[in-house]
Amino acid sequence: VQLQASGGGLVQAGGSLRLSCAASGGTFSSYVMGWFRQAPGKEREFVASVTWNSGSTDYADSVKGRFTISRDNAQNTVYLQMDSLKPEDTAVYYCAADGSSFGMVLTTTPYVYDYWGQGTLVTVSS
Repeated sequence: VQLQASGGGLVQAGGSLRLSCAASGGTFSSYVMGWFRQAPGKEREFVASVTWNSGSTDYADSVKGRFTISRDNAQNTVYLQMDSLKPEDTAVYYCAADGSSFGMVLTTTPYVYDYWGQGTLVTVSS
């Protein structure tokens, strides 16, 4: 599976961005899809995940109520709508696919995810 993330950019605090991640080369609906981020000098951290049918989602406490993950299996794409952005949201954002549970079990652990996109930079200015 190849993943291509896009949609990053520079935004002022309080603004919004929508990230997209297009998948190819696999059965998209059989994967849990997740978003992670990595700020300079910090470890990669979990942001959000969604099951194959969008029946369940999970969010890091730091983004709950501000970020929304969604997916369109017909378009093989997962999205991350980011609202009320804060400077501390500045990071490279990565999408990832986990096929270990056929898309049914959410996980926050990076090493469980099999495939990763190249990352897209989000910069939030104060």
